[in-house]
Amino acid sequence: MSSLRLTVFVSENDTWHRRPLFAEIVHRAHRAGLAGASVFRGVEGFGSTSVVHTSRLLSLSEDLPVAIVIVDAEERVRAFLPELEEIVGEGLAVLDPVEVIRFPRRDDKDSGKGEEAR
Repeated sequence: MSSLRLTVFVSENDTWHRRPLFAEIVHRAHRAGLAGASVFRGVEGFGSTSVVHTSRLLSLSEDLPVAIVIVDAEERVRAFLPELEEIVGEGLAVLDPVEVIRFPRRDDKDSGKGEEAR
């Protein structure tokens, strides 16, 4: 099965109906049944405006870049794209083919947790 990584770049101050846009994207991905979504806040970056936003001390900018990363089967990710078109006013989305490796969940007995060090 072919998988895609969808990375959506927006600004942390972007909103959708007074809610942070990144939160709206995550909740829509969840409702769409996608495998998962994570939000990463950048420490520095610039976009189409060419204004550099940074988290460094003494900076007046707090509108930092945010990346929302979603990985799932290609068909499911592509089916989600119209949701993004509806709510992302200014931003960028990148699709990358990825190889997914899943690690099975282990219970505490199998992982060695709770055992004394020998």
